[in-house]
Amino acid sequence: MDVLKRNNVRVLGHGSRTLVLVNGFGCDQSIWNAVTPVLAKQFRVVLFDQIGAGDSDSTAYDPAKYASLAGYTQDLLEICRQLQLSQVTLIGHSVGAMICLLATIEAPELFRQLLLLCPSPCYTNHPSYHGGFEQADIDSMLAFMETDFVGWADSFAHFVMGTPDRPSLAMELAHRFCRNDPFIAKQFARVTFTADNRNDLQRVPTPCLLVQCAQDLIAPLEVGSYLLASIPRATLVTLPVSGHCPHVSAPLQTLTVLQSFMAA
Repeated sequence: MDVLKRNNVRVLGHGSRTLVLVNGFGCDQSIWNAVTPVLAKQFRVVLFDQIGAGDSDSTAYDPAKYASLAGYTQDLLEICRQLQLSQVTLIGHSVGAMICLLATIEAPELFRQLLLLCPSPCYTNHPSYHGGFEQADIDSMLAFMETDFVGWADSFAHFVMGTPDRPSLAMELAHRFCRNDPFIAKQFARVTFTADNRNDLQRVPTPCLLVQCAQDLIAPLEVGSYLLASIPRATLVTLPVSGHCPHVSAPLQTLTVLQSFMAA
């Protein structure tokens, strides 16, 4: 199957530099709508949907391939190679950030920069590591998805977006969640929230920008500090905003930070 069709790949803009935007869990490429028009004026921007989300081809889902983040990493690398990209700047959100990180480790020759929004290498708490959730919290969330997917989507969207003063943003995110293939979404959630990529951080070869939010229930401030200490060539910026999706809730502030790092 053609990878560009399989992952609903779109290319915008005609800049000399290429950005590839990698969505977080439960989102499709429309999650970038608030920032892509500005980015496409300066750069060539590649967008795609993870298998099971948006307008991707869900029939391409292989439970064995996607039993870990490695399968999603392979999709990202395949897209880059199919488009014959080089010196790519990756912009990844949430678990998409970890997919980007793994891609640079596997094929460092393809990438020049990593820009990671609200990344987390591990969502569960461990001795000397604060990921934000106890294992029981993760188990409860996954059970909720199994019993009431629509109810889970509504409650989790509000939790993720963290903007109670702007409920429409959470409603839009819940709608994106509900567009996903439920079976694939449940499997991807389990992969996302049980992954532990802490041992991979020292191997990141590219300059890396970490963008965190001052109040983020998914990736707390301690996670950003841990990443900064663990990734060799990392820079950390904390936005004075709430929630886990700054490219949606605070697009201008997010763009300012991204553009500043890329121009340096």
